[in-house]
Amino acid sequence: MTTLIVDLGDRSYPINIDSGLLNQKSLFTAHIRGKRVCIVSNTIVHPLYANTLKQVLTDYQVDEIILPDGEAEKNLTNFDKIMSHLLANGHGRDSTLIALGGGVIGDITGFAAACYQRGIDFIQVPTTVLSQVDSSVGGKTAVNHALGKNMIGAFYQPKAVVIDINTLSTLPMREFNAGMAEVIKYGILGDGDFFQWLEENISLINSQDSNTLAAMIEKCCQCKADIVAEDETEAGVRALLNLGHTFGHAIEADQGYGKWLHGEAVSAGMVLAAKLAVGMNLLEVSDLRRIESLLLAFNLPLHAPESMGFNEFICHMRRDKKNLAGKLRFIVPTAIGKSEIRDDVTEAMLQQIL
Repeated sequence: MTTLIVDLGDRSYPINIDSGLLNQKSLFTAHIRGKRVCIVSNTIVHPLYANTLKQVLTDYQVDEIILPDGEAEKNLTNFDKIMSHLLANGHGRDSTLIALGGGVIGDITGFAAACYQRGIDFIQVPTTVLSQVDSSVGGKTAVNHALGKNMIGAFYQPKAVVIDINTLSTLPMREFNAGMAEVIKYGILGDGDFFQWLEENISLINSQDSNTLAAMIEKCCQCKADIVAEDETEAGVRALLNLGHTFGHAIEADQGYGKWLHGEAVSAGMVLAAKLAVGMNLLEVSDLRRIESLLLAFNLPLHAPESMGFNEFICHMRRDKKNLAGKLRFIVPTAIGKSEIRDDVTEAMLQQIL
């Protein structure tokens, strides 16, 4: 088992990565204070893995909340469902929530934990590529709103992240590929060697070789952990992790949450960010082609929906969380392995690439 530490002083926590970790009792009991545990999952993941998890929690009083599956379900209605369940079942400040699922479950469970009685403990058990390499680490919790993705939320760190690679064996290929967009993002924004490693290991990743997946997940989690330790609340360098997300979130909000998977929208968004960088003479066209080629290797989209033009994008971008003082801010790659935050992007530049 590989254990990484997100270094946040007295709020530091481990990320455990290996096969078969759902059966490892100590990984959970070490982070549960009281006797009450509530598992939050969805209709797809719960039948697959909840019983395995409950078998290591026999010393606790365990209840469950099962939400519908999909990005559209990361909303205030289901947030209220979690709150109502916790209240009706007498959960206290020493209760622990366990988020068993992908990014939607992790985000909404973390937000519920942040808010319930002003904060209770939670543990992340991510079951998708996207959540294992990105969303389960770093304490970004939120729900979506019709006017914007993740606009209602809090920075709130888990007590632990338990990544059982075996859970990827039941993941649909479309979901697996969507998660690869976030993996590729780490190579583009800050690690050219990792990007090259991904190019060289496409076949092993596509065949889901366990050793290759473990190395890939570890690399992404270490990158995320280092950035979060340096900038927990996204005051600076952590914003780089949003490469492709300004465009991607606009696609998700415009098309309706769930029609495009998050990773698919980020893939198209990263290509748009790279094209923007080329237009600003910050990125070589050859690097844009490498980015497009690697995304295509995992059947990821390179283009935004045909129904979206400049007006649709700009409407959502003006509400983006990264904007400061009324200025649009974009993360753009300047080379494979380097990126920067720019607030000098004009609407004319955007109109040209869109």
